[in-house]
Amino acid sequence: MRWRGGVWVLPLGIGYSIAMRLALAMVVTVVVLCSLLFHLTTQDQLPHFFESHGPDIDAIVDTSALRNDPAYFWLNITFVSFIVAGFREELWRSAFLAGLRSLWPRAFGSSIGQLGGVAIAAIFFGAAHLRQGLLASALMGLVGFGLGVIMVLHRSIWPAVIAHGCFDAVSFALLPAVAERLHSITK
Repeated sequence: MRWRGGVWVLPLGIGYSIAMRLALAMVVTVVVLCSLLFHLTTQDQLPHFFESHGPDIDAIVDTSALRNDPAYFWLNITFVSFIVAGFREELWRSAFLAGLRSLWPRAFGSSIGQLGGVAIAAIFFGAAHLRQGLLASALMGLVGFGLGVIMVLHRSIWPAVIAHGCFDAVSFALLPAVAERLHSITK
């Protein structure tokens, strides 16, 4: 858990957060385009697809409180994003990877083995988000893989903690607008 990189940890974390969001946008775009190209769905059916397979926003947070209660809003984009989610979950991921390395050093001691451990942790991370919906769970598995790669790459949890916190903070800040947009599309 050593702090590596001095002040560069903050811009690295912010940059990784932006990169993860762009990567997820590309994945969703590819899935939607493939769905349209292979006639798995039509343009008219897309809103209903996202309604039935997309994230259950109400399972994530109270969007009306985010919109109307400044204390709740700031608590979510600071304490919840960076401490409850970012720090706690990256600490879990770090411990999980350390446990794998300790129990099976030959399998998880190399860089490739560590990436395998990251993939296993990402499956658990995505599964932990199943309450938010299948699509959100799959996307969070991808985010979990990216955060684990950041941790392995820098040999420190801190860039991943900052990236995770920034990712969640922006998500919480945008959630009321996204929820409103999804409700207007599906009606």
